[in-house]
Amino acid sequence: MSTLALTTGPAAQTRQRWRFLDSLRGFAVFGILLVNAVDITDVGMARLLEGGGALSDPVRETLYLTVQTRFVPIFILLFGMSLWMVLDGARARAPRPGLVMVRRLVGLTIIGGLLMLAYPGNILLEYGIVGLLMLPVVLFAPRWVTLGAGVVLTVAAYALFGGGTTSVPGLVLLGAGAAAFGLPRALEASGRTVAVVFAVAAALTGPALLWQQTTPGDPRFSTPGGIAGLVMAVLYVTGLALLWRTRGRTVIAAAFEPLGRMALSNYVGGAIVMALVPLVADVGHLTSAGPVVVLSVALIVVQSLLSRLWLRYFAYGPVEWLWRTATWLRPVTFRLN
Repeated sequence: MSTLALTTGPAAQTRQRWRFLDSLRGFAVFGILLVNAVDITDVGMARLLEGGGALSDPVRETLYLTVQTRFVPIFILLFGMSLWMVLDGARARAPRPGLVMVRRLVGLTIIGGLLMLAYPGNILLEYGIVGLLMLPVVLFAPRWVTLGAGVVLTVAAYALFGGGTTSVPGLVLLGAGAAAFGLPRALEASGRTVAVVFAVAAALTGPALLWQQTTPGDPRFSTPGGIAGLVMAVLYVTGLALLWRTRGRTVIAAAFEPLGRMALSNYVGGAIVMALVPLVADVGHLTSAGPVVVLSVALIVVQSLLSRLWLRYFAYGPVEWLWRTATWLRPVTFRLN
């Protein structure tokens, strides 16, 4: 496994990086950009406000079936996992690890608040606040309580509300509890259990999609759409984990690992770029989300290449470095030797 020296105090300590998690995080950044780009740019909204009728858009419908409600659960789960992993590191490095985590989550809340200027619907502010609320559980409760609470809250949120905002606390705890029980290692190794979960998710995907189609439109606003999204999120994660154990690992790592190691910088940068698009192009009168999807894919390719170049010289992305500095109240190692 690759390692990365993190300077968090007078002495530097080496922490293990899970390369698959970095790649999964990059994959989630790609999916989240496809989710957000249509919202940020308000594709076709000006035409509708001017009295234009709703038109069938195969591209948007495809996003509803493959992207929308699929990647947000992955992103939240990863946030919960990172919450536990950073806390685990802080317990070994700091006399007051809880205070370190409070600073980290307040920093994320501030970043999300500033990003509201470009993208009012960004998730960082919400994650920071929910993270602060869930922190006492992750900090003080036994890991089985954290995991159990995550399972119960997640099931309740999807059963009663179809996911959405109500699912964030449960998924955060689920991610933290799963990390405490070794999920990063299990996904990296992707053994029989991962294969079984993938098979179950694959079997459920068809019925879930048929159920989603009983309430057509944006799946964020229906219980079938939210549950179908969760099923496919599991399918995506376990499927990517199984591919990680094949020769496809090289392609996955090349495309998504740099994105994942700079996930926060790429999320913020992608949102800002998309917020600028309506200022230079009349996307409000488009009849299809196709051009915005093409632009999103092109942007991800550019971000992946730039991230790989950046990480040749620096240990972290620029926003990650600011966030870590705020977390530890001292500059962390930035430039590589």
